[in-house]
Amino acid sequence: MVDALLLKLGQHDRISDEERELLKRAFTRERAYSADRDIVSAGARPSVCTTLLDGFAARYKMLASGKRQITAILVPGDIIDLNGFLCKTMDQGVVALTACRVAIADHDSIGRITDTAPHLTRLLWLDTLIDAAIHREWLVAMGRRRKSAQLAHFICEIHMRLGIIEQTDGHRFHLPLSQAELADVLGISVVHFNRVLQELRQQGLITWSNHTVEIRDAHRLRQTAEFDPTYLSLQFEPR
Repeated sequence: MVDALLLKLGQHDRISDEERELLKRAFTRERAYSADRDIVSAGARPSVCTTLLDGFAARYKMLASGKRQITAILVPGDIIDLNGFLCKTMDQGVVALTACRVAIADHDSIGRITDTAPHLTRLLWLDTLIDAAIHREWLVAMGRRRKSAQLAHFICEIHMRLGIIEQTDGHRFHLPLSQAELADVLGISVVHFNRVLQELRQQGLITWSNHTVEIRDAHRLRQTAEFDPTYLSLQFEPR
């Protein structure tokens, strides 16, 4: 069930057969969620860790006004609540943006991994560090980049993350999110998002139709985004 997670962790360092079996034995249960349903609620105290198998999900925060800010887009292979293993109480919610299928591991099983498999534990630790690095990049993009550059950066990042789990077709990938959801990623209105999207289209950088994004000029898109993938720690080396 955890093939995407193994692909992602294996991007950073070699995973032994024993470590693969440990993960497979930990994530033994499966659950499905419909779109717009919370997988984890803010304020919850989960007793399990959840890995996304299929679909797209998002971490989010709600304001008293009812406005929502999406703080992370989650793709297959992401452990959506590993921080709950140590933090205990979730400070933000996780919602299914599409129909999602997840695998579940009890915290006791994760604890046995941290007690007996130090290398695998370091890879899981690295996964949380990369999560934090992604948050920092989003913060910089939100505060200091033009919205067209912020969207360009988001497209570059998602394309790379989906490529790791073999869910891209060259420069093309499926992104079944609504304009309202993407506006919540950028922290702008739907009308403003549509103007920003048209700007990238008119520059010949991307096409975006029927939830399929195609990068037409990868070099110029990366220049626009000032995209440097160092924060994703994709180099393969001992950890």
